[in-house]
Amino acid sequence: MSAFSSLGEKLNHIFSKLVKRGKLTELEIKNAMREVRVALLEADVNFLVAKDFINRVSEKAIGEKILESLTPGQQVIKIVNEELISLMGGQNEKLAVSPQPPTVIMMCGLQGAGKTTFSGKLGFYLKKQGKKPLLVACDIYRPAAIEQLKIVAEKAGVAFFEKGTQAAEKTAKEAIDFAKKYAYDTVIIDTAGRLQINEELMNELVEIKQAVKPAEILLTVDAMTGQEAANVAKTFNEKLDITGVLLTKLDGDTRGGAALSIKAVTGKPIKFCGIGEKLGDIEPFYPDRMASRILGMGDVLTLIEKAQEAVDEKQMKEMEERLRKNSFTLDDFLTSFEQISKMGNLADLISMIPGVGNKIKIGDIDEKQIMRYKAIIQSMTKEERLDPSIIKASRRKRIAAGSGTTIQNVNMLLKQYEQSRDMMKNMNNPRLQKMLMGRKINF
Repeated sequence: MSAFSSLGEKLNHIFSKLVKRGKLTELEIKNAMREVRVALLEADVNFLVAKDFINRVSEKAIGEKILESLTPGQQVIKIVNEELISLMGGQNEKLAVSPQPPTVIMMCGLQGAGKTTFSGKLGFYLKKQGKKPLLVACDIYRPAAIEQLKIVAEKAGVAFFEKGTQAAEKTAKEAIDFAKKYAYDTVIIDTAGRLQINEELMNELVEIKQAVKPAEILLTVDAMTGQEAANVAKTFNEKLDITGVLLTKLDGDTRGGAALSIKAVTGKPIKFCGIGEKLGDIEPFYPDRMASRILGMGDVLTLIEKAQEAVDEKQMKEMEERLRKNSFTLDDFLTSFEQISKMGNLADLISMIPGVGNKIKIGDIDEKQIMRYKAIIQSMTKEERLDPSIIKASRRKRIAAGSGTTIQNVNMLLKQYEQSRDMMKNMNNPRLQKMLMGRKINF
């Protein structure tokens, strides 16, 4: 994630110096830990959290086994990885499910943190998991808040419940009765936020909590507020005893300090994170996967999950059949671009590839290139897509004009298509497959 790109680069620079050395002294480890501490503080990690983290890592790293190890640098990285995982909660925390439906989820947070939008994202996510969620409008103060949630619910394709500006506690109770009557198994209550924490806000939230006894009280915090997000989480937790945190805008220009501080400050886990503006841009929070991304080790599991969600199995089987017959067309190439687009932000995807994430700068990734290539293919005739060999100079000129690109862009696309087709043809070669089967593949 771009949230951690700066921290990841700094940590990798620090550790690259350690890995190059055959042996490490206690002083070298202490100096490296001092640099790590500065990197964490620059990422807006809470001061006490950063201090405690460095103390734990140093205690484990300055040991006889590490100092005398043949790969001391790698051992230190392993310790940092383990401590990062522990710092962020250790393991993924799933949403609680009530023994008797509906499961009530109470959303809370400051105004502007993205709570209403995240309510829709959560409803959309749960619907994909086979649940039947109901979004409930209990923000009776903010102008157009009810209408906003209604629009979000419609986009997410989930049910919506509102009773205007009557008391929020009463609306919440009626929503649960409605859910029981019409077999909704999950009720997501969008409560009111304020620009700052105050007694009036907290009292209303406490009343709703007492009235509906939610299985989850999820606090939405804006990751871009950095360390302040952890402070907000701490206050809400003291007043409401929250069950978890939802981090929004983790894809934005943020330093990631909130994600590294919240669990240590509140004792409560981050359950989901928002990674974009679309309703589908929501991910369960896995501390081990996040630690791997920060340290440039990739995140293969999330990459596979995204691919499984994006890939149309029927299209893939048809493409595989055409590959066997060596008839991979530009239509197939277009399909592959569309599936990549569905998987999300290209920079995020690349950051999940082990050993690649921190070596490629975000600025080097041209997100618009895929859009250009799609436009070029869509500007071709059916005949040209099926047989690209007929695309000579005059056709290339017409396609470039029709797609709003240049002849050079068209040439680049056709070259990449040829390379992809040749590569896939080779992968379909029985002799090559036999060779690959007999080799151990290292990642």
